[in-house]
Amino acid sequence: MSKREDEGCGRRRRTEVGQKSEDCVNPDSAVIAAFKVFQQELDTKHDKYERLVKSSRDITIESKRTIFLLHRVTSVPDVEEILNEADVKLDSVRQKIGQIAEELRGEDLHQFHRAITPGIQEYVEAVSFHHFIRHRTLISLEEINARLVFMRENKIDQSPMAYLTVDIHCFLVSLLKAVDEVTCPGPCVLTFQITPTDYLLGVADLTGELMRMCISSVGNGDMDTPFLLSGFLREIHDGFSFIGNTGPYEVSKKLHTLRQSLGKVEDACYTLRVRGSEIPKHMLADVFSSRAAHLDPDDAMP
Repeated sequence: MSKREDEGCGRRRRTEVGQKSEDCVNPDSAVIAAFKVFQQELDTKHDKYERLVKSSRDITIESKRTIFLLHRVTSVPDVEEILNEADVKLDSVRQKIGQIAEELRGEDLHQFHRAITPGIQEYVEAVSFHHFIRHRTLISLEEINARLVFMRENKIDQSPMAYLTVDIHCFLVSLLKAVDEVTCPGPCVLTFQITPTDYLLGVADLTGELMRMCISSVGNGDMDTPFLLSGFLREIHDGFSFIGNTGPYEVSKKLHTLRQSLGKVEDACYTLRVRGSEIPKHMLADVFSSRAAHLDPDDAMP
């Protein structure tokens, strides 16, 4: 027998053994039943993860649109109208966050945190930018979380154990209706708590928007806003410097971008103070944009 024929016979023998082992599998085995349960749990978790990723993407898109809208405050006479329009957009973003809170009811947030963190960071950036334009201060994490409280109808399944956790009224209604699902009279309160890390990362991204606001303000003839933004960004930079390398890795990465934004704003303030009388106002924005482009090669700075 040749070597090739011997390999073919061995392959057939292995196939026959595999078929015999599959025939010997008992579908009613406790092990098979347990693994089917595991499969269903994993499929449910993966489906929920994908839904959260989609919701996070929608939050990111709406938050970016809100930020683009807020940048118009430097060129319109009625700032309050822009802020009110941004309030409406932020309310719609909060409703999407409410959907995330509904999905995460009874779940461990940290298992799904990677799916929602991009959208949450973008929301923090948008709401903090809106708060700064209106109040000229930095919004706190507690203020952001206080707005993420949602009212939902509390639904329970019709099982004896479920009735132990609801009031007697829900129990009587379920007996009369004999339905699979019962809605209790009182609504359920859902809360979503943004983590400190997501808050810090969103604030770090805010500095880039403030830098763009500084350049736009100068282009529209506003010479006071850059100095206000410079002091505000220094305070944020000092706060991040206290964290240093002791905080999360993502925060230390954002610190370099924050320093770049602060450097560009300070450079704009320096130009205004020293050379402001030499450069025509309609050319100041072009000068700052070109100087900011020359600062970009500092990306190699550790």
